[in-house]
Amino acid sequence: MANREEKRNLETIPVGSLGMIALDGCRPLGEKIDQYLVKWRRERESEHKDSLAFTGYQRKSYLLDARVPRFGSGEAKGMILESVRGIDLYLLVDVCNYSLTYSLCGHENHMSPDDHYQNLKRIIAAVGGKARRITVIMPYLYECRQHKRTARESLDCALALQELVQIGVDNIITFDAHDPKVQNAIPLHGFETVQPAYQFVKGLLRSTPDLRVDSGHMMAISPDEGGMGRAIYIANVLGLDMGMFYKRRDYTQVVNGRNPIVAHEFLGSNVEGKDMVIIEDMISSGESILEVASLLKERKAKRIFVCATFGLFTDGLDRFDKAYREGLFDRILTTNLIYQTPQLLEREWYVNCDMSKYVAYIIDTLNHDSSISDLLNPSERIQSVVAQHRRGELQRIRPLPDGTPPTA
Repeated sequence: MANREEKRNLETIPVGSLGMIALDGCRPLGEKIDQYLVKWRRERESEHKDSLAFTGYQRKSYLLDARVPRFGSGEAKGMILESVRGIDLYLLVDVCNYSLTYSLCGHENHMSPDDHYQNLKRIIAAVGGKARRITVIMPYLYECRQHKRTARESLDCALALQELVQIGVDNIITFDAHDPKVQNAIPLHGFETVQPAYQFVKGLLRSTPDLRVDSGHMMAISPDEGGMGRAIYIANVLGLDMGMFYKRRDYTQVVNGRNPIVAHEFLGSNVEGKDMVIIEDMISSGESILEVASLLKERKAKRIFVCATFGLFTDGLDRFDKAYREGLFDRILTTNLIYQTPQLLEREWYVNCDMSKYVAYIIDTLNHDSSISDLLNPSERIQSVVAQHRRGELQRIRPLPDGTPPTA
């Protein structure tokens, strides 16, 4: 993707002066995105830079100062300390960052997804309708796992999307939505769900130089029927066979809010001696992923790589350490779109796929009101990185001096 930003047709007039607000849980990602935007716009040549339509095009930072202070009772308010009038505003929020805390009547309270979502609404309310356009970038879509009704229950994701557009949001960008059909809740507004397939392929090839990318040596695996589309895309782009598991559940009981899985049944061709790439949208507790990896090993699969957009690791890392020692998997790749614990980043088996440059491309292009269709379908870039890998030209990931796995 070198110099790709110079090849993009970004000579169109910006929708408005660019501004970003990274809510507290998303600040590290926002700062990395900001660095790319500052660099590109400083280097980009344009004969119109001095015109009125390009006012504020080059700035030292596009991040605006916004805060959400709390009262002793735990109540809060959104504050924006800079002008947003006429700004093309992008709000970044990570609803999964549980590391942040606030004081509630003298007690320390960890922020839940509900707290982050409420803070997002507070900032939108503080904008007061003065921005030219508001785009929310919410990598992990709030309540995305509650996307359909199977009993008398709430449809939280659809309600949240409708609420956001009602209070002034024009576009919502998310990554690997659990079910993209939730966009039917807001059919007249912009909704994009972006796949990090290119970053996964690149991270996988850079971390494992001896991978042979062909149907005789690799397979793409979907761990359940819901993720078939992801595995089919990777398999088709890389020219691999595909297999899937379906979860046989016990619908007579509910444990932790769901029907327990009785068994994982495999559908697909012979996996013996092949490297497996398991494609998933998220790793929650990790129970299902490790069960699938174990079943593939029983079928004499060679190496197992797990690619998941969101690494939640809700039950900690111990079971993954144990599974890695037992040889159940070789690498787990997740993105930095949500909070990553320092312990995770130190794991030998972990590969961090940095998405900040990709998000910066999306923001830069949308600000110019240009098409992002080539960013949403990265097949051309995937073919390019695979060709580099086969020629031995791809830069390899080497451990840092302190032994920490670097970012892909």
